[in-house]
Amino acid sequence: MLTNRQLLVLQVIIDDFIESAHPVGSRVISKRDDITFSAATIRNVMADLEDMGYLEKTHSSSGRVPSEKGYRYYVDHVIAPNINNGNLNIMKHIIQDEFIEFEKLVQKSAEVLSDLTSYTSIILGPEIYDTKLKQLQIVPLSKQTAVAILITDSGHVEHRSFSIPAEINASDLEKMVNILNERMQGVSLVHLPDVLNTEVFSLMKLYLTDFEKSYDYLKSAFFDEKPTKLYIGGKTNILMQPEFKDVDKIRSFYSMMENESEVVNLLKNPQHGIQVSIGHENKLDAIKDFSLITASYHLGDDQMGTIALLGPTRMEYRKVITLLNALSNEMTEALYLWYKNNG
Repeated sequence: MLTNRQLLVLQVIIDDFIESAHPVGSRVISKRDDITFSAATIRNVMADLEDMGYLEKTHSSSGRVPSEKGYRYYVDHVIAPNINNGNLNIMKHIIQDEFIEFEKLVQKSAEVLSDLTSYTSIILGPEIYDTKLKQLQIVPLSKQTAVAILITDSGHVEHRSFSIPAEINASDLEKMVNILNERMQGVSLVHLPDVLNTEVFSLMKLYLTDFEKSYDYLKSAFFDEKPTKLYIGGKTNILMQPEFKDVDKIRSFYSMMENESEVVNLLKNPQHGIQVSIGHENKLDAIKDFSLITASYHLGDDQMGTIALLGPTRMEYRKVITLLNALSNEMTEALYLWYKNNG
């Protein structure tokens, strides 16, 4: 464990570096009102912290910057997240006023998180592979357009607008919906394609006028999308961080963000509570210079999703942890009430 003096100097350096992105020297520290010891003592403490691996010295300055080990100690032993009532009111406003359906809540939350922090926010929808289809409704808006409403037993509601091909008549469309509701009700989403290719295909062939066109259209309109939902906010925020002026780092980051399966694997199997991965603690090479902070939220009794913020290791850890903790609790509470009322 660090001494009180070492802990104070480490905290001052990390707080200052998070704010300024510039190496911190003993002169800057000695000018602070809460520092009562001499500049020479400060330099000795900084040297000790460097020897222990908590600080690093840059080539361009006599000041020090935190190491990954220093950030880890700071997160584990120093910061105590403070509840910011202003930010919490924003989160509650999202849930109360924008929560028409699950997707809108999550997308809006991702956008607001990225705006509040200037980092990249990622929200992974709950694992829905065990979720079952409860009902499919198709509501015609005109002769050429309609909206499909998919409802699951977990309370997940999804709307998909689509055009109705001229060769599919209203009678076939109605029969198609009846077949789907009869054969797919209670089937887990991950198994829907199998049922579609077997039982539904046979019934459509038997009862629909032009079953091949209807079948092909049905697959492309409703069942080509993957069940896992990923929401990203502030992808370009990383360009505002001075650490990421290196073109190769940016290219690697954007390549990872464009690979949805890679991002999903990064956030899958969340643990309860706040998890902080700093620098090389991250599994993917593309974010070895980043910090990733995640929190879980719940939909119903057994559906869990992940909220995450991705930024530089010089991250505002106290603020981010406070926001993620607040949002995960409020999302869980709102989703539970909605699930209870609609399930």
